[in-house]
Amino acid sequence: MIGRVGVCSWSLKPESPADLVRKVQELGLTQVQIALGPLRDGRWKTAELRGATDKAKLSFASGMMAMQGEDYSTLESIKATGGVRVDKHWKKNLENARAEAALARELGLTLVTFHAGFLPESRSDPERVKMVERLRLIADVFGESGIKLGFETGQESAETLLEVLERIEKRNVGVNFDPANMILYGKGDPVAALKRLTRFVLQVHIKDARTSTKKGRWGTEVAVGTGEVDWKSFLALVRKLPQTVDLVIEREAGEERTADIRKARELVERS
Repeated sequence: MIGRVGVCSWSLKPESPADLVRKVQELGLTQVQIALGPLRDGRWKTAELRGATDKAKLSFASGMMAMQGEDYSTLESIKATGGVRVDKHWKKNLENARAEAALARELGLTLVTFHAGFLPESRSDPERVKMVERLRLIADVFGESGIKLGFETGQESAETLLEVLERIEKRNVGVNFDPANMILYGKGDPVAALKRLTRFVLQVHIKDARTSTKKGRWGTEVAVGTGEVDWKSFLALVRKLPQTVDLVIEREAGEERTADIRKARELVERS
């Protein structure tokens, strides 16, 4: 079932909590997924953010956590550096997770999402075994605060992600389903993937993309409604989910983000 519609804070490139509130209000939205990094590293003050959003009567759909040292320059670079895979960053990533869980609790969040990293396809792959154990630890960190953890889709197939979720066996762990990422990373059809992951979906990103014409290259993020996501079929499936999930618009490319976000909202509302 579809809940509320919101927007990702980083899509708006806000300079401050006040700037974020102003931009969200200009869009006519009342809900935001907040990037926790600026709060953890001190660029933003939690009290200032909470004061600004409370005054404007904005609510938080969820938080977003980024891992240390992630390099999105190419598919190969993010495969090597993304998520919990990298040993030299693991200690810092776990430390950051504890700090961001505390921030999430302070903000009253019930969900935090992030990229787990490219999960190996083979169940017996040592890297997969290691990553599963690390994801369990992070799940426990957030679980202690009563917060759910959503792995973002796209960096592995739905089948692999489903196997890992079942292996982790944590009640507070699920999926932040991003249909565009399935296309950007070349990991399968978003509608088919949603069918496989139905019971684990905690939140949905509204984002669109086109497949790369060259093997091993990124696909291209485009404005919602101009890419390859079959929105009619996709949103029909979201409406049939047994759980209520919020839809959060994400736009990470383009020079007309505000206009693109408005169009994405309009597509959702009329679909």
